[in-house]
Amino acid sequence: MTTPLSTLVSSGTKLWLDHVDPEFIKQSHEYGASGATSNPAIISEVIKSGRFDEELARIMKEGNDDTETCWKLTNHIVELAQKEFIEIYEKTEGNDGFVSFELDPLLEAADCPLSIEERTAEYISSGIKWATDQPNRMIKVPATPAGLGALEELAAAGVTLNVTLIFTERQYQVARDAIWKGAQKRASLDKFKSVYSIFVSRVDVYTLKQIPELSEQAQGEVGIVNAKLIWQDNQNFWKDKNLKLDQEMIFASTGTKDPNASADKYVAALAGSDIQTNPPGTNAAIQKMEGKTFSKTVDQLPHQDILDEISQKVDNEKLENVLMEEGLKKFADPQKGLLSLIADKRKSLS
Repeated sequence: MTTPLSTLVSSGTKLWLDHVDPEFIKQSHEYGASGATSNPAIISEVIKSGRFDEELARIMKEGNDDTETCWKLTNHIVELAQKEFIEIYEKTEGNDGFVSFELDPLLEAADCPLSIEERTAEYISSGIKWATDQPNRMIKVPATPAGLGALEELAAAGVTLNVTLIFTERQYQVARDAIWKGAQKRASLDKFKSVYSIFVSRVDVYTLKQIPELSEQAQGEVGIVNAKLIWQDNQNFWKDKNLKLDQEMIFASTGTKDPNASADKYVAALAGSDIQTNPPGTNAAIQKMEGKTFSKTVDQLPHQDILDEISQKVDNEKLENVLMEEGLKKFADPQKGLLSLIADKRKSLS
């Protein structure tokens, strides 16, 4: 049966679910989703459903504290999601079928006592730990100074990486170059796979607030233009490397923040290549769009006048600084909330 989301997949987009709830994953198979991603907020939602209380109680009874319990349960939930996509991973010989596992966001909390070098070391050790014996797991590392510093060594160690919290081309290029440098230290590049998560809608929230002088034609388009230009850069960089697997962009933050915008604004604009991680709500809204079809548009840019205006009025350094500050708070706070939820569950389950 043809549905709006099945035409998105047919256009060339790999559709990954921005969730690891087993129920959402089962539904996602119907429209061709081929991977998923997790984060602490998502894990909290899954725990609140109550469906993992028995597993949670078992882990706690083993003597694990709240932090240990958090990571063991997260690992368990992500493993279940990986099983749902392992056939796709095997069929594509490692080019699809992944589930992303996020490393400790508290390493980027404002009150983290560790130095950048110590945080980098922690990303390396924990990244290798959680990637071991997990063929279709991607390790999510943020594009912060500490995270970027870990990428070369992680790539050299054979870890499949998803670099997250990317807002600008500068971040993407630093991440890509570090990963490629590390990958070339491997004995073989046959299983080398990397992805780069560019956040889209948050950029337009930023420009609406910080750059109100943008024209009507440019306002609300900066996130899309930014993502498409980085996509072009990524295409050009890898095209002559003769690699077996695709090194791809993930278009993240594809849910619209503007209540007046169509639910498919970003999905449609970036259709036709690489990967989109869409929230369940966005997917559900799109599936209700009767007769909606998607075609390749990711390679289409607006008129040069709009590109020139965006280039002149948007300070990418300021954009990156502001959005990273906001992003890191959104990054760390859900992990604190997850730990608090586990502490509450410990009381109720006992």
